[in-house]
Amino acid sequence: MKILFTAEYAGSLDAFRQYGDLVVTGWAAGDSKLSEDALIAHGQDADVLIVSYDDITARVIDACPQLKLIACTRANPVNVDLKAAAARNIPVLYTPGRNADAAAELTLGLMLSLARHIPQAHGALKRGEFTRATQGSNATQQGLRQDVVWDVDKSSPYEVFKGGELRNKTLGLVGYGSIGQRVGRLARAFGMSLLVADPRVAAEDIDEPGVRKATLEELFTGSDYVSLHLTVTPQTTGLIDQRLLGLMKPEARLINTSRAAVIVEEDLIVALREKRIAGAALDVFASEPIWRDHPFITEFDNVVITPHIAGATRETLVKHTAMIAADLQRFLSGEPLHYRWPSA
Repeated sequence: MKILFTAEYAGSLDAFRQYGDLVVTGWAAGDSKLSEDALIAHGQDADVLIVSYDDITARVIDACPQLKLIACTRANPVNVDLKAAAARNIPVLYTPGRNADAAAELTLGLMLSLARHIPQAHGALKRGEFTRATQGSNATQQGLRQDVVWDVDKSSPYEVFKGGELRNKTLGLVGYGSIGQRVGRLARAFGMSLLVADPRVAAEDIDEPGVRKATLEELFTGSDYVSLHLTVTPQTTGLIDQRLLGLMKPEARLINTSRAAVIVEEDLIVALREKRIAGAALDVFASEPIWRDHPFITEFDNVVITPHIAGATRETLVKHTAMIAADLQRFLSGEPLHYRWPSA
Protein backbone atom coordinates (compact mmCIF):
# COMPACT_ATOMS: atom_id res chain seq x y z
CA MET A 1 0.00 0.00 0.00
CA LYS A 2 1.18 3.51 -0.82
CA ILE A 3 0.42 6.48 1.44
CA LEU A 4 1.04 10.00 0.12
CA PHE A 5 1.58 12.25 3.13
CA THR A 6 1.66 16.03 2.60
CA ALA A 7 0.09 17.15 5.90
CA GLU A 8 1.79 19.14 8.62
CA TYR A 9 2.59 16.80 11.49
CA ALA A 10 4.48 16.37 14.74
CA GLY A 11 6.23 13.34 16.16
CA SER A 12 7.06 10.08 14.46
CA LEU A 13 5.41 8.80 11.28
CA ASP A 14 6.18 5.16 12.13
CA ALA A 15 2.47 4.52 12.65
CA PHE A 16 2.03 5.20 8.91
CA ARG A 17 5.24 3.56 7.65
CA GLN A 18 4.20 0.19 9.06
CA TYR A 19 1.47 -0.08 6.43
CA GLY A 20 3.69 0.16 3.37
CA ASP A 21 5.31 2.77 1.18
CA LEU A 22 5.08 6.22 2.81
CA VAL A 23 5.89 9.18 0.57
CA VAL A 24 6.37 12.44 2.50
CA THR A 25 6.38 15.58 0.38
CA GLY A 26 4.92 19.07 0.05
CA TRP A 27 4.07 20.87 3.29
CA ALA A 28 5.08 17.80 5.33
CA ALA A 29 8.61 18.02 3.90
CA GLY A 30 8.91 21.75 4.51
CA ASP A 31 7.90 22.77 0.99
CA SER A 32 4.85 24.65 -0.26
CA LYS A 33 1.32 23.50 -1.01
CA LEU A 34 1.23 21.12 -3.99
CA SER A 35 -0.52 21.89 -7.25
CA GLU A 36 -3.03 19.52 -8.81
CA ASP A 37 -0.39 18.29 -11.25
CA ALA A 38 2.12 17.68 -8.45
CA LEU A 39 -0.45 15.80 -6.39
CA ILE A 40 -1.34 13.63 -9.36
CA ALA A 41 2.31 12.96 -10.15
CA HIS A 42 3.01 11.81 -6.59
CA GLY A 43 -0.33 10.19 -5.87
CA GLN A 44 -1.60 8.55 -9.05
CA ASP A 45 -0.72 5.12 -7.61
CA ALA A 46 -1.52 5.99 -3.98
CA ASP A 47 -4.05 4.14 -1.85
CA VAL A 48 -4.25 6.84 0.82
CA LEU A 49 -3.89 10.63 0.65
CA ILE A 50 -3.16 12.50 3.89
CA VAL A 51 -3.20 16.28 3.46
CA SER A 52 -3.71 19.53 5.31
CA TYR A 53 -4.07 22.28 2.72
CA ASP A 54 -3.60 20.71 -0.71
CA ASP A 55 -6.68 20.87 -2.93
CA ILE A 56 -8.06 17.38 -3.51
CA THR A 57 -10.24 18.19 -6.50
CA ALA A 58 -12.34 15.90 -8.66
CA ARG A 59 -9.49 15.90 -11.16
CA VAL A 60 -7.04 14.68 -8.54
CA ILE A 61 -9.43 12.00 -7.32
CA ASP A 62 -10.14 10.82 -10.87
CA ALA A 63 -6.42 10.62 -11.59
CA CYS A 64 -5.81 8.32 -8.61
CA PRO A 65 -7.58 5.07 -9.54
CA GLN A 66 -6.27 3.12 -6.52
CA LEU A 67 -7.36 5.72 -3.98
CA LYS A 68 -9.29 4.20 -1.07
CA LEU A 69 -9.07 6.83 1.69
CA ILE A 70 -8.57 10.60 1.98
CA ALA A 71 -7.56 12.18 5.29
CA CYS A 72 -7.53 15.92 5.95
CA THR A 73 -5.97 17.13 9.19
CA ARG A 74 -8.46 19.97 9.65
CA ALA A 75 -11.75 20.47 11.47
CA ASN A 76 -13.48 21.04 8.14
CA PRO A 77 -12.09 19.44 4.94
CA VAL A 78 -12.96 22.43 2.75
CA ASN A 79 -10.09 21.59 0.42
CA VAL A 80 -11.54 18.18 -0.48
CA ASP A 81 -14.21 17.69 -3.16
CA LEU A 82 -16.58 15.66 -1.03
CA LYS A 83 -18.99 14.90 -3.86
CA ALA A 84 -16.22 13.49 -6.02
CA ALA A 85 -14.99 11.37 -3.12
CA ALA A 86 -18.51 10.12 -2.38
CA ALA A 87 -19.00 9.19 -6.04
CA ARG A 88 -16.05 6.83 -5.67
CA ASN A 89 -17.20 5.69 -2.21
CA ILE A 90 -13.96 7.03 -0.73
CA PRO A 91 -14.25 7.93 2.98
CA VAL A 92 -12.91 11.35 3.99
CA LEU A 93 -11.37 11.67 7.42
CA TYR A 94 -11.08 14.94 9.34
CA THR A 95 -9.87 15.95 12.81
CA PRO A 96 -12.63 17.64 14.82
CA GLY A 97 -11.49 19.38 17.97
CA ARG A 98 -7.80 18.92 17.31
CA ASN A 99 -7.14 22.64 17.86
CA ALA A 100 -9.94 23.31 20.35
CA ASP A 101 -7.61 23.86 23.30
CA ALA A 102 -5.34 26.10 21.24
CA ALA A 103 -8.20 28.25 19.95
CA ALA A 104 -9.82 28.48 23.37
CA GLU A 105 -6.61 29.58 25.05
CA LEU A 106 -5.95 32.23 22.39
CA THR A 107 -9.50 33.48 22.87
CA LEU A 108 -8.84 34.01 26.58
CA GLY A 109 -5.54 35.64 25.72
CA LEU A 110 -7.30 38.09 23.43
CA MET A 111 -9.95 38.75 26.06
CA LEU A 112 -7.27 39.56 28.64
CA SER A 113 -5.50 41.73 26.08
CA LEU A 114 -8.67 43.76 25.61
CA ALA A 115 -9.40 43.96 29.31
CA ARG A 116 -5.89 44.99 30.39
CA HIS A 117 -4.54 46.74 27.25
CA ILE A 118 -1.57 44.36 27.17
CA PRO A 119 -0.55 44.87 23.51
CA GLN A 120 -0.77 48.65 23.84
CA ALA A 121 1.34 48.69 27.02
CA HIS A 122 3.90 46.35 25.49
CA GLY A 123 4.10 48.42 22.31
CA ALA A 124 4.56 51.65 24.25
CA LEU A 125 7.53 50.30 26.18
CA LYS A 126 9.11 48.87 23.03
CA ARG A 127 8.81 52.33 21.44
CA GLY A 128 10.60 53.82 24.42
CA GLU A 129 7.58 55.47 25.98
CA PHE A 130 7.27 55.60 29.83
CA THR A 131 10.98 54.76 30.09
CA ARG A 132 14.01 56.66 31.36
CA ALA A 133 17.11 57.53 29.36
CA THR A 134 19.59 56.00 31.80
CA GLN A 135 19.73 53.12 34.25
CA GLY A 136 18.85 54.02 37.82
CA SER A 137 16.19 53.94 40.51
CA ASN A 138 13.85 56.44 42.12
CA ALA A 139 14.99 58.23 45.23
CA THR A 140 13.18 57.24 48.42
CA GLN A 141 12.28 59.62 51.22
CA GLN A 142 14.00 59.00 54.52
CA GLY A 143 12.11 56.57 56.71
CA LEU A 144 10.11 55.06 53.83
CA ARG A 145 10.60 51.82 51.95
CA GLN A 146 11.41 52.00 48.26
CA ASP A 147 8.28 52.69 46.22
CA VAL A 148 7.56 50.76 43.03
CA VAL A 149 5.19 53.26 41.40
CA TRP A 150 6.56 54.43 38.06
CA ASP A 151 4.87 57.81 38.24
CA VAL A 152 1.83 59.48 39.76
CA ASP A 153 -0.01 61.68 37.27
CA LYS A 154 -2.64 61.34 34.56
CA SER A 155 -0.02 60.55 31.92
CA SER A 156 1.54 57.65 33.87
CA PRO A 157 1.17 54.10 32.49
CA TYR A 158 -0.83 53.20 35.60
CA GLU A 159 -3.52 55.62 34.40
CA VAL A 160 -3.10 55.33 30.62
CA PHE A 161 -3.41 51.53 30.60
CA LYS A 162 -5.84 51.10 33.48
CA GLY A 163 -8.21 48.30 32.52
CA GLY A 164 -10.88 46.09 34.00
CA GLU A 165 -11.13 42.60 35.46
CA LEU A 166 -12.87 39.60 33.95
CA ARG A 167 -14.26 38.52 37.30
CA ASN A 168 -18.02 39.16 37.63
CA LYS A 169 -18.30 40.03 33.94
CA THR A 170 -20.63 38.25 31.50
CA LEU A 171 -19.24 36.40 28.51
CA GLY A 172 -21.57 35.67 25.61
CA LEU A 173 -20.62 32.57 23.63
CA VAL A 174 -22.11 32.42 20.14
CA GLY A 175 -21.59 28.77 19.30
CA TYR A 176 -21.06 26.14 21.98
CA GLY A 177 -19.18 23.36 20.26
CA SER A 178 -15.84 21.94 21.36
CA ILE A 179 -14.07 25.33 21.30
CA GLY A 180 -16.93 27.34 22.78
CA GLN A 181 -17.28 24.90 25.66
CA ARG A 182 -13.57 25.08 26.43
CA VAL A 183 -13.67 28.88 26.37
CA GLY A 184 -16.60 28.74 28.74
CA ARG A 185 -14.74 26.54 31.22
CA LEU A 186 -11.71 28.82 31.18
CA ALA A 187 -13.87 31.92 31.56
CA ARG A 188 -15.72 30.37 34.51
CA ALA A 189 -12.35 29.86 36.21
CA PHE A 190 -11.87 33.63 35.94
CA GLY A 191 -15.20 34.14 37.72
CA MET A 192 -17.26 35.06 34.65
CA SER A 193 -20.87 34.12 34.02
CA LEU A 194 -21.93 32.76 30.64
CA LEU A 195 -24.69 33.38 28.14
CA VAL A 196 -24.84 30.73 25.41
CA ALA A 197 -26.51 31.05 22.02
CA ASP A 198 -26.48 27.83 20.00
CA PRO A 199 -29.58 26.24 18.44
CA ARG A 200 -28.01 22.78 18.78
CA VAL A 201 -27.64 23.07 22.56
CA ALA A 202 -30.56 22.36 24.87
CA ALA A 203 -31.07 24.65 27.83
CA GLU A 204 -31.27 21.62 30.14
CA ASP A 205 -27.79 20.47 29.14
CA ILE A 206 -26.15 23.67 30.38
CA ASP A 207 -28.39 24.31 33.35
CA GLU A 208 -25.96 25.24 36.12
CA PRO A 209 -25.28 28.34 38.21
CA GLY A 210 -23.69 31.06 36.15
CA VAL A 211 -24.49 29.50 32.76
CA ARG A 212 -27.65 30.21 30.82
CA LYS A 213 -28.93 29.65 27.31
CA ALA A 214 -30.02 32.87 25.61
CA THR A 215 -31.27 34.19 22.31
CA LEU A 216 -28.80 36.09 20.16
CA GLU A 217 -30.56 39.30 21.09
CA GLU A 218 -30.37 38.56 24.82
CA LEU A 219 -26.72 37.60 24.51
CA PHE A 220 -25.62 40.71 22.63
CA THR A 221 -27.61 42.93 24.95
CA GLY A 222 -26.40 41.41 28.21
CA SER A 223 -22.74 40.50 27.59
CA ASP A 224 -19.61 42.42 28.51
CA TYR A 225 -17.63 40.27 26.06
CA VAL A 226 -19.03 38.41 23.05
CA SER A 227 -16.92 35.57 21.64
CA LEU A 228 -17.77 33.91 18.31
CA HIS A 229 -17.27 30.18 17.76
CA LEU A 230 -19.18 29.43 14.58
CA THR A 231 -18.67 27.44 11.44
CA VAL A 232 -19.55 29.08 8.15
CA THR A 233 -22.97 28.05 6.83
CA PRO A 234 -25.63 29.91 4.86
CA GLN A 235 -27.27 30.66 8.21
CA THR A 236 -24.13 32.03 9.91
CA THR A 237 -22.62 33.97 7.01
CA GLY A 238 -22.98 37.66 7.87
CA LEU A 239 -24.88 36.79 11.04
CA ILE A 240 -23.11 39.40 13.16
CA ASP A 241 -24.30 42.59 11.54
CA GLN A 242 -25.25 46.17 12.33
CA ARG A 243 -28.43 45.07 14.13
CA LEU A 244 -26.71 42.75 16.60
CA LEU A 245 -23.70 45.02 17.09
CA GLY A 246 -26.12 47.82 17.86
CA LEU A 247 -27.49 45.81 20.80
CA MET A 248 -24.12 45.64 22.57
CA LYS A 249 -23.27 47.80 25.56
CA PRO A 250 -20.99 50.75 24.74
CA GLU A 251 -18.40 49.21 27.09
CA ALA A 252 -18.68 45.71 25.57
CA ARG A 253 -16.09 44.05 23.33
CA LEU A 254 -16.26 41.49 20.50
CA ILE A 255 -13.84 38.59 19.95
CA ASN A 256 -13.66 36.40 16.85
CA THR A 257 -11.32 33.42 16.56
CA SER A 258 -13.64 31.40 14.31
CA ARG A 259 -14.27 32.61 10.76
CA ALA A 260 -14.40 36.13 9.37
CA ALA A 261 -17.42 35.38 7.18
CA VAL A 262 -19.74 35.29 10.21
CA ILE A 263 -19.25 39.06 10.67
CA VAL A 264 -20.21 41.83 8.29
CA GLU A 265 -16.80 43.42 8.58
CA GLU A 266 -17.87 46.86 7.39
CA ASP A 267 -20.59 46.93 10.04
CA LEU A 268 -17.99 46.18 12.71
CA ILE A 269 -15.74 48.96 11.39
CA VAL A 270 -18.62 51.42 11.58
CA ALA A 271 -19.50 50.30 15.13
CA LEU A 272 -15.90 50.83 16.23
CA ARG A 273 -15.58 54.12 14.37
CA GLU A 274 -18.73 55.48 15.97
CA LYS A 275 -17.69 54.08 19.38
CA ARG A 276 -20.84 52.01 19.73
CA ILE A 277 -18.66 49.27 21.29
CA ALA A 278 -15.47 49.54 23.30
CA GLY A 279 -13.24 47.32 21.18
CA ALA A 280 -12.64 44.07 19.35
CA ALA A 281 -10.06 41.29 19.16
CA LEU A 282 -9.81 39.44 15.85
CA ASP A 283 -7.78 36.52 14.56
CA VAL A 284 -9.56 36.34 11.19
CA PHE A 285 -10.41 38.88 8.50
CA ALA A 286 -12.62 39.18 5.42
CA SER A 287 -9.53 39.11 3.21
CA GLU A 288 -6.39 37.31 4.30
CA PRO A 289 -3.61 38.25 4.64
CA ILE A 290 -5.07 41.52 5.90
CA TRP A 291 -4.00 44.51 3.81
CA ARG A 292 -1.58 46.84 5.57
CA ASP A 293 -3.80 49.93 5.30
CA HIS A 294 -6.86 48.21 6.78
CA PRO A 295 -8.67 50.31 9.41
CA PHE A 296 -8.05 47.59 11.99
CA ILE A 297 -4.34 48.39 11.59
CA THR A 298 -4.27 52.10 10.83
CA GLU A 299 -7.29 53.54 12.59
CA PHE A 300 -8.17 51.83 15.85
CA ASP A 301 -6.14 51.64 19.06
CA ASN A 302 -8.84 49.51 20.71
CA VAL A 303 -8.58 46.59 18.27
CA VAL A 304 -6.24 43.67 18.99
CA ILE A 305 -5.38 41.59 15.92
CA THR A 306 -3.46 38.38 15.29
CA PRO A 307 -2.70 36.74 11.90
CA HIS A 308 -5.03 33.70 11.98
CA ILE A 309 -3.01 31.73 14.54
CA ALA A 310 -5.73 30.38 16.84
CA GLY A 311 -4.89 26.75 16.06
CA ALA A 312 -1.17 27.21 15.55
CA THR A 313 0.36 25.12 18.34
CA ARG A 314 2.69 22.14 18.30
CA GLU A 315 0.17 20.22 20.39
CA THR A 316 -2.44 20.64 17.66
CA LEU A 317 -0.14 18.84 15.21
CA VAL A 318 0.44 16.02 17.68
CA LYS A 319 -3.31 15.58 18.17
CA HIS A 320 -4.33 15.52 14.53
CA THR A 321 -1.44 13.23 13.56
CA ALA A 322 -2.54 10.74 16.22
CA MET A 323 -6.21 11.02 15.24
CA ILE A 324 -5.50 10.21 11.58
CA ALA A 325 -3.12 7.38 12.48
CA ALA A 326 -5.73 5.79 14.74
CA ASP A 327 -8.52 6.01 12.16
CA LEU A 328 -6.25 4.67 9.41
CA GLN A 329 -5.64 1.61 11.57
CA ARG A 330 -9.39 1.23 12.11
CA PHE A 331 -10.00 1.59 8.37
CA LEU A 332 -7.49 -1.12 7.49
CA SER A 333 -8.92 -3.38 10.20
CA GLY A 334 -12.47 -2.93 8.92
CA GLU A 335 -13.59 -1.20 12.13
CA PRO A 336 -15.98 1.78 12.36
CA LEU A 337 -14.26 5.10 11.75
CA HIS A 338 -14.34 7.74 14.47
CA TYR A 339 -13.43 10.74 12.32
CA ARG A 340 -15.26 10.22 9.06
CA TRP A 341 -16.73 13.42 7.63
CA PRO A 342 -20.52 13.01 7.89
CA SER A 343 -21.34 14.18 4.36
CA ALA A 344 -18.72 12.00 2.73
